[in-house]
Amino acid sequence: MKIELLGSLAAEKCGKSFVPSAAKPRQVLALLAMRAGRLVPTTTLMEELWGERPPRSASTTLQTYILQVRRHLSWAVSGSGLCPKDILVTAHGGYLLNARPGAVDAHRFMELVSAGDAALGARDDQAGSELLGHALRLWKGPALVDVKAGQVLEIEVMRLEEARLGVLEKRIGADLRLGRHNDIICELTTLAAQHPMHEGLHAQLMVAQYRAGRAWQALETYRRLRDTLDEGLGIAPSGLVKRLYHLVLTADPQLRGSQEQAHAGMERLVG
Repeated sequence: MKIELLGSLAAEKCGKSFVPSAAKPRQVLALLAMRAGRLVPTTTLMEELWGERPPRSASTTLQTYILQVRRHLSWAVSGSGLCPKDILVTAHGGYLLNARPGAVDAHRFMELVSAGDAALGARDDQAGSELLGHALRLWKGPALVDVKAGQVLEIEVMRLEEARLGVLEKRIGADLRLGRHNDIICELTTLAAQHPMHEGLHAQLMVAQYRAGRAWQALETYRRLRDTLDEGLGIAPSGLVKRLYHLVLTADPQLRGSQEQAHAGMERLVG
């Protein structure tokens, strides 16, 4: 089985898609896939489909949606000897999508992130950057971009998107410590434009610009962030970002230190 949630919804078994075309069954499949290998209570599925006010027929209608997903599964596994009911399992109080570990890209993403975090914790920025980069390459667009998500899936999607942004920061931080500032300036410039109030990304962009010999651009990045925060939220940049601004102003050696110095003095600023 292969299931993709990090972009458009895709699900294959025996090389054939079993994604329904109707909106509600797609929601059911997406939520079951998001929690593959775990029981999803019937009440949770109803909350996803109808919110806090499910219709009287909700239980019967949900069973119909499950049946529709199984019909697509039946077509996908025809001739293989597999039974759809053994893949989409009815359990006490809910349903479970029986998928092996790593079959769902969102789960694989989190596994790679854990491995990358472990490498960074061991001060192995090379391995950390590679593992986190691999995790990020699993993304093909916004999570479940073609599924109309209810309140349960919305939370799951938000969790994944926040995790993606955090992983980006950590991978970029590792790349900065590895001296790859010239390679990531374009990526950081785009990210800062997409997230105009994100202090971490702006701080990383400032460091990359300074190390590339563009101190004036680093100062301009700070001023743009400061003005955006002031106009949008009425607040000033954090103390850490202000400190980075003064380090750029004074051409502090910390900004061009060795990898070990970067770990000791700058990791709080750039991840």
